[in-house]
Formats: sequence, C-alpha cells, structure tokens
Amino acid sequence: MKIVVDLSRCQGYAQCAFLAPDAFRIHGEEALMYDPNPDDAQREQVLRAAAACPLQAILVDQLERRDAPVGTSRS
Repeated sequence: MKIVVDLSRCQGYAQCAFLAPDAFRIHGEEALMYDPNPDDAQREQVLRAAAACPLQAILVDQLERRDAPVGTSRS
C-alpha cells in the first residue's frame, strides 16, 4: 500500500491522524507528517482516514492487492 497526500489541499483537520495515528500525525500546529508506505496491517485504518478527509487530499494506491478483480471478467 502506498499513500500520497496532496499537501497543498491539506488544511490540517487531523481526521486522518485521529483514525490512523500510526500512519498520520500532526507536527506542530498544522504540519502533516505521514508514512508513505504503511504496513498492510494498517490498511483498514488508512482507508477510513482517507475517506474521512474533508478535502479528499489522501490517495491510497492498492495496486499490489490482486485478490479482488477490478471491473474485468475473465472468460
């Protein structure tokens, strides 16, 4: 799993830090620090944190996850 945060959009609401404190944390008053490659054990927390971002500044890349097909059927 890979996380990318658009820091130009982030306003420091800290919903991500509350929901996934091992992956996101607020440094100082508003600076967001994050782990760009969190452990897969944090997957659910990270996905909830990304969904809760009011500005949708968090992108989660799950391309390595191949156990669920993405919109294609195999014949």
